[in-house]
Amino acid sequence: MNEIQAMKDRRDQLISEMETLQAALLPYQEALENPETIEQGREREVRDQYNERKRKIDSLDMELYRLNPKIHRSENLANRDTLMADYISDMANWAADEIELNTKRQSLSTRLEEVRQQAQEEIASARQAETLAATAYAQAVAWGDVESEKTASSDAQKAAKNLTTATEQYRRQQLIITALEQELVTVDRHITEAQEEHQRIEKNALHLAHDVLEQQWNEAAQALLDVGGKLYAASRMINRDPISLFKLDIPQQGENFGSWKWGDLADRGSQHRLQDLLSM
Repeated sequence: MNEIQAMKDRRDQLISEMETLQAALLPYQEALENPETIEQGREREVRDQYNERKRKIDSLDMELYRLNPKIHRSENLANRDTLMADYISDMANWAADEIELNTKRQSLSTRLEEVRQQAQEEIASARQAETLAATAYAQAVAWGDVESEKTASSDAQKAAKNLTTATEQYRRQQLIITALEQELVTVDRHITEAQEEHQRIEKNALHLAHDVLEQQWNEAAQALLDVGGKLYAASRMINRDPISLFKLDIPQQGENFGSWKWGDLADRGSQHRLQDLLSM
């Protein structure tokens, strides 16, 4: 934590220095934007002063740019147990939300299909009944069957009335269908949001896991180098050349780009004495 605080203190210092330099830069910038305000013969001096301060600001800004990710990474590593537990819990919650939403979606889809089918069947049945009644009436008229004509006329009136009722019911069902479709759109949007949030948190968790594994790699490499340094020292003391170690090349992970090579073993080996090697 002391290292993190030191980086934060350095960041505050950089920000303060930048603010001071930016305030000092402003008069020179304004002067260069209005050349007529510069005394004759001082144009070069003003530009040099501006460029000098601008270079310092850019340098500080670059250091800040590099420092902020280091602070973020160090804080994440320091709080990795809590962060990872939160990530896992949040992912589980979003996954549960998605399951619940999918269940709701299935229920809505089933009900929507039922209403659509019912609406089509009812209006089709009413139309067919009216058509059949009209056909029966026409046949009765054609055959001169008065009783059948009266019956068919009554049936046709009932069929027409039923069709009117079915048409109104169909209209209401269409409103229900539209509402169900809109609710499905809303649920689908929530499902997408749940999936995106889960993916976002999963990505953050993987980044944290990656950083932790990089740190563990470097720590394991240091432990190996410590053993390698002792092996180098022991080899030298018994007059053997540690030829197998000459090609050592362990890549360093994380913020620093580089690798540990033979020279690092030699440096460590030169620090060991006989007593160090005999302490198993």
